[in-house]
Amino acid sequence: IYFLSRPRRFGKSLLVSTLKYYFMGEKELFKGLAIDALENEWKQYPVFHLSFGNHNFSNARELPETLDTFVTRHENIYGKDETATTLGDRFAAVLHAAHLRTGLRCVVLIDEYDKPLLDVIDVKDTIRENNVDKTLEEYNRNILKGFYGVFKEADPDLQFVLLTGVTKFSQVSVFSGFNQPNDISMAPKYDALCGITTEELHTVFADSIRELAESLATTEEDMKHQLRLQYDGYHFS
Repeated sequence: IYFLSRPRRFGKSLLVSTLKYYFMGEKELFKGLAIDALENEWKQYPVFHLSFGNHNFSNARELPETLDTFVTRHENIYGKDETATTLGDRFAAVLHAAHLRTGLRCVVLIDEYDKPLLDVIDVKDTIRENNVDKTLEEYNRNILKGFYGVFKEADPDLQFVLLTGVTKFSQVSVFSGFNQPNDISMAPKYDALCGITTEELHTVFADSIRELAESLATTEEDMKHQLRLQYDGYHFS
């Protein structure tokens, strides 16, 4: 289980999408890339992809309904355990069912895991649950804690799990139901996992830099220097 934090607009969703199609064995999408030569098996794992990015969680019912839709969609594919009633139990059951049906362990990719909390972190509205008034942040946190806690129970059915987000909630963690994920956010090995490196900028965007330099009546080297002054400064190791 891995966790990666990056600022907004850094390509976290693109990374998650890339991993999704890699684990689904979509070999044709990777033709000509390094992985094309490195991967020989291209197994088709059961992939569970959940993105919180396009939801507004200041609506109290948004989070449970989003998770229910996510689990139901996969129950329709792999079957439903009628004895599982809670959201967490249903999620664990469908992960196990997918493992049994495919013979391969599951891949779970969760994009913007923290948005249900960030959307309501300063919201004073409350919701009554079991005759107790809770803030929306507390309400959403408890739901996520139960949902993510499934990873501990479902460990035998999991091949790979990645959660991405802008922040890591560690003090009052939603991860406390299972072992803390391996946080690779500041690991040197992964510091160029998202975004664009200088080398990539100067190769992939070489023509664009040349055109920009010409339009501003300057040299390519000066253009690169200006770009470095304007944008350089993010370092993740």
